[in-house]
Amino acid sequence: MEKNVKYLRSFFQSAKMCNLQPFEIRINPYLLEIDMKYHQLPSQLFKKNRSKFMSKMKSGALAVFNSNDIYPISADSTIPFQQHRDIFYLSGVDQEESMLVLFPDSSNPKHREVLFLKETSEHIAIWEGAKLTKEQAYELNGIETVYWLDQFETVFKQMMSEAEGVYLNTNEHLRASTEVETREDRFIRKCRNDYPAHQVHKSAPIMHLIRSIKEPEEIQLMKQACDITHLGVNRLLNFIKPGVWEYEIEAELAHEFLRNRSKGFAYTPIIASGKNACVLHYIENNQQCHDGDVILMDFGAEYANYSSDLTRCFPVNGKFTERQKAVYNSVLHVKKEAEKLLVPGTIMADYHREVGKLMESELLKLGLIDQTDIKNQNPDWPAYKKYFMHGTSHFIGLDTHDVGLWHEPIKAGMVFTCEPGIYIPDEKLGIRIEDDLVVQESGAALNLMAEIPIEVDEIEAAMNA
Repeated sequence: MEKNVKYLRSFFQSAKMCNLQPFEIRINPYLLEIDMKYHQLPSQLFKKNRSKFMSKMKSGALAVFNSNDIYPISADSTIPFQQHRDIFYLSGVDQEESMLVLFPDSSNPKHREVLFLKETSEHIAIWEGAKLTKEQAYELNGIETVYWLDQFETVFKQMMSEAEGVYLNTNEHLRASTEVETREDRFIRKCRNDYPAHQVHKSAPIMHLIRSIKEPEEIQLMKQACDITHLGVNRLLNFIKPGVWEYEIEAELAHEFLRNRSKGFAYTPIIASGKNACVLHYIENNQQCHDGDVILMDFGAEYANYSSDLTRCFPVNGKFTERQKAVYNSVLHVKKEAEKLLVPGTIMADYHREVGKLMESELLKLGLIDQTDIKNQNPDWPAYKKYFMHGTSHFIGLDTHDVGLWHEPIKAGMVFTCEPGIYIPDEKLGIRIEDDLVVQESGAALNLMAEIPIEVDEIEAAMNA
């Protein structure tokens, strides 16, 4: 428990150092004993998140959020459980078969925030591990009304008899693939069938708005994930040498992440040496690294379900060639200039256009394109896209590609990656450099990965120390 209290003290100190607004928390010894891999989070965070969501709801409506399923593989095998980020954001509950109902206008004060949990038992504790009790759930998130899940139909019917509308939580991420039916999908279908006369509203626009602007506690959790990622980088600096295999590098990272309270990678890592670096989503990680190659590594640790997302490129033999250095420094220059544009009021479409102009200038210097290419380019696919074909930034938070409103101006408290790249298949060279940045009310964005080596000289010195 003493270690947990020390952690929470450092939590506040870090938030102060980041120039973040203060927040309140009451340290409860019982809370600190809840069995989680990561340090227990402050309940105040989830109270604030629920308050933000409910303030955006229409009068007379309630909202329902479901946990994810445990997905089967085959036989009795399953994929390790990953909680649906929305119910976690609002409640901190990190277990399956959970439901949250928010009904701020309920005539019954006990039904304005209601959590439904899988009933725990000695049998479940022996075979699966203990689940949350009602008392632990309250300590976790401040929700006073907790029912067991088998009471849901009865209680929900009472609530819906008073409600005029219901917010349903569909996945509206721009990159979402919805081929697999989720627990949320099944509930939505049943709710529409059982209550056809109720007005239906969408939770997604509200969640995209409020989740995109991080609370100080969230930024600190993301910093923790970035710090664990930094430890992984340090482990690689003297490990990468000619002859090492990509999967060995992946294994080193996994070891470092797990031993620092992370569940592992925030997303499938890319460990791409030589020509593999020119495949944007290369995840095989099964090739040997050769003398003279540059290895592109795109990875990040998660912590308490929050993501980090880093890309670094290291010379396998510890020293860049002059050409590799020139391409690397061009990408680094674009990144530094792009970061200056991540300020409140910026429109992301304009941002990406400006970054394109920066990249065009660098590609001209490198001799990869010329003025004729620019003169004859397709405006919908400019000449620079031949070597830099992806976007520069995306929201990051509970999801690596986090939710957010792309058409709205950038606001303080939003967190973005910044990851320009140049890919030259003919030279078997791909360079991408990426950090995670918090938009500030004024001044430069706060780089959560500022301590991780990024300059050519830094990388070479660290690899040859």
